[in-house]
Amino acid sequence: MSCWMPGCPALSMCRGLAALPITCLERAKDLKTRLGILLHKPELGHRIGTSSKLQLGSRRRDSSQEVLEWRESFDQLLKSKSGVTAFHTFLKTEFSEENLDFWLACEDFKKTRSKTKLASKANRIFEEFVQNEAPREVNIDHETREITRKNLSGATSACFNEAQAKTRTLMEKDSYPRFLKSASYQDMTKQATSRGISKRSHT
Repeated sequence: MSCWMPGCPALSMCRGLAALPITCLERAKDLKTRLGILLHKPELGHRIGTSSKLQLGSRRRDSSQEVLEWRESFDQLLKSKSGVTAFHTFLKTEFSEENLDFWLACEDFKKTRSKTKLASKANRIFEEFVQNEAPREVNIDHETREITRKNLSGATSACFNEAQAKTRTLMEKDSYPRFLKSASYQDMTKQATSRGISKRSHT
């Protein structure tokens, strides 16, 4: 509606100002913006509500679904606390759990902020997993071992990156496929699938 029409509230407010059309236009834009916000409030509320429900649903995600997701990728397995536990139990049967323990120790090491603690932790991890004839020596090549040794002189959160990556690749290419084929995981997937079918039949 034009602000030049008689009785326009904006006209009385803008009377005597040289920029009458601009001022009225700005007022109209302001009203339009406010109307837009009011009109979209229900939609916004719906989106927030939906998002909250989705987040709540993800928190309540059936553990059986999580078990089935472990076979999608090694990353999916490592993201799951129960997945890591199950994989660790399997590695014990193959006497190779030190690979996962080293990987987990490196993940924890990266979170260390104190430089003093960083150095002491680095030496402890190296002595336990990396050096020759370490109590829980991981299977890495001599070159990676030496690179890691040199990194200790100026320990940073990245000093085990190469050794950790080699160990991870070994687990992903070697142990992980065997874990997926193991009787223990096959039993878990059968139980997870049957729970999923049972749940769907009751809905």
